[in-house]
Amino acid sequence: MVPGGGGRYGSMAAVPTVARWWQGRTAPQRIDLYTRWSFYTWLAVTPLLGLGVYGAAERATGPAPTVFLAGSLAVCVTGVWLSHAGLAAHREGRPLPRGPLTAAAVAAVVTAGAAVWAFAPESTDTPAMAWGLAMPPAMALTAASSAWPSPRLTRWGFGIGGATGIVVTAVGEPLAVTAGLAVGTGAAVTFLALAFRFSVWVLDVVTEMERTRGVQVQLAVAEERLRFARDLHDVMGRNLSAIAVKSQLAAELVRRGRPGADGELGEISRIAEESLREVRDVVRGYRTADLGGELAGARSVLRAAGVACTVSGEDAGSALPRPVQTALGWVVREAVTNVLRHSRATECTIELTVTGPTARLRVVNDGAEVTDAGWGNGLTGLAERLSARDGRLAAGRDGDRFVLEADLPGEGTA
Repeated sequence: MVPGGGGRYGSMAAVPTVARWWQGRTAPQRIDLYTRWSFYTWLAVTPLLGLGVYGAAERATGPAPTVFLAGSLAVCVTGVWLSHAGLAAHREGRPLPRGPLTAAAVAAVVTAGAAVWAFAPESTDTPAMAWGLAMPPAMALTAASSAWPSPRLTRWGFGIGGATGIVVTAVGEPLAVTAGLAVGTGAAVTFLALAFRFSVWVLDVVTEMERTRGVQVQLAVAEERLRFARDLHDVMGRNLSAIAVKSQLAAELVRRGRPGADGELGEISRIAEESLREVRDVVRGYRTADLGGELAGARSVLRAAGVACTVSGEDAGSALPRPVQTALGWVVREAVTNVLRHSRATECTIELTVTGPTARLRVVNDGAEVTDAGWGNGLTGLAERLSARDGRLAAGRDGDRFVLEADLPGEGTA
């Protein structure tokens, strides 16, 4: 088969394209699509249900059945419109728009009236009339469940059941039969509406979890920035204050022509050099990756971001030489950064093993994004850092998981 050609069964290029499109969606986007098309698909069945009711009737004649079938199609169209508007309104915190709601309600009432008109004259068509009467408003109520709360849906669901019982009683059915029909119809309509309402609630939960995860990541970054700022302030605050005071003293001594200014200037030089050394220590501590600290930090940051993190092999890492621990600490830091920035991970596993002279660090996370891009600057720089110590870095997708492996000669024990 020629690549990109038709072949015997046609091109299969669309299959991976659709799969990659789906994998490229976030969890809230997937749930939103599922919820939205659940509404649309169910409401699209309305004309088929109308045909079923028409087929169950034995003597329905005249224009009324045609009106009922046309009304079923109208309920379908207005129901899809209402559910679409309701989901948008719910997402933005607005009430259900009156235009789609009114259109769906009118279509449901007219179609239910057509069912009574078509099937009421013959007592043998009473079951068909009952279903034809309840089905249109039930579909409209299902569409309204995209924005209406559960108590309102329950009231309207049993209201539809009660109205159905009243109409069936009016055409001559015994009260005992219609009472059971009213309760059963009301329960069925309410259950249907609440089932679709539950899917909207699931969408809300997933969206809130995604929003919370983003906030947690931002808080973790902000906390690290505050820590660095606090350390820098503690180091520089006292020394800069001392430099300012001694500079003023030296200037005053020079102005008055009194001895001792050279001593103060020498002290200022000493404090400045000491400050420079301390700042370098702070920055070096911030930029140096300690393996034990990075593993503990990875567990803390990932869990704060809502990612279940499992770390194994910490004891083996403590026996490695300091240069090897530093290099592997950089691997952990870069891997965690990639998990937070470039995936929708829900779990991450970090495993450190030491086999003979080689230390291997393996980081695996799910929720890997679909991308054709190669390594970024982070992984490229990390590979160069390991290569300088005769190490090796491998990284890539394995299905929906991303696997990063780093091998480094252990050079004995510490």
